[in-house]
Amino acid sequence: MKRPLILLAASAIALSGCAAVQKDLAKGVPFLGGGKNDEDQVRKADLAASKVTQIGVNAYLWRAALDTISFMPLVQTDSNGGVIVTDWYSSPNNQAERMKLTVSILDQDLRADAVRVAASRQVAQEGRWVDAPVQAATVQKLEEIILTKARDLRRSTIAG
Repeated sequence: MKRPLILLAASAIALSGCAAVQKDLAKGVPFLGGGKNDEDQVRKADLAASKVTQIGVNAYLWRAALDTISFMPLVQTDSNGGVIVTDWYSSPNNQAERMKLTVSILDQDLRADAVRVAASRQVAQEGRWVDAPVQAATVQKLEEIILTKARDLRRSTIAG
């Protein structure tokens, strides 16, 4: 019971300075110039985030994945294994279709290949739910959104 509270508190602390950082990013203020000091800052921030949250996967990817699919009901979250499973979700605009997601964070490093999304889709036909194909672009777009959010979270932690 204590572990989720610790994770929540650590996330709140890490995100507390986001508003100011977002304003600076909108103005185009560069935070990372590509030099060796910047790389050291990134490593220190990544290490600090992993120590604070004490999860088995990259903390930025984990938080970004949770934020991205927060509108869907969650069935399972395993921060050590890096797995988030949603329940079926139907958009209020289209009750005849529903989706279910499994997001896997595969590494402790913030890399493009460290996040995978698997999606299932069903459509209502004659009063029953029938499996339907999911467009590959849908899964790719979700992975891109998660990765972009994770990078933004890391930048805001380094700048803060």
